[in-house]
Parts: sequence; C-alpha cells; structure tokens
Amino acid sequence: MSEKDKKAFVLRINPALLKEIEQWAANEFRSTNGQIEFLLNEAIKAKKKVKAKKSGSEE
Repeated sequence: MSEKDKKAFVLRINPALLKEIEQWAANEFRSTNGQIEFLLNEAIKAKKKVKAKKSGSEE
C-alpha cells in the first residue's frame, strides 16, 4: 500500500498514552504514526488467529 492509498483521520488520544507510544516508536526506529499503525496491524493479526482457532475447534 502506497502513501497515497492511506486515509488520514484525527485521533484523540490520552497525552500520557501518546507519550508512551512516542517513546516506544523511537526505541524501534519508527515514527509515532508508524508505531500506531504497526500496533493496530498486530492487534488485527492476533484477533484473526483467535477467531481461526475458535472456528477450528468447533468442527
């Protein structure tokens, strides 16, 4: 996905949480925006794994 394919939006976030994310991003050599996007992608992957396990155990 290129930068032009991404959609910008406003995010309201607790200042203390934002500071933590900024520090985490710096430690991993990412921008704050990149870190937030990375974390969201990881959360989606984890959710899909849990959903796959649940549907697999129902058989």
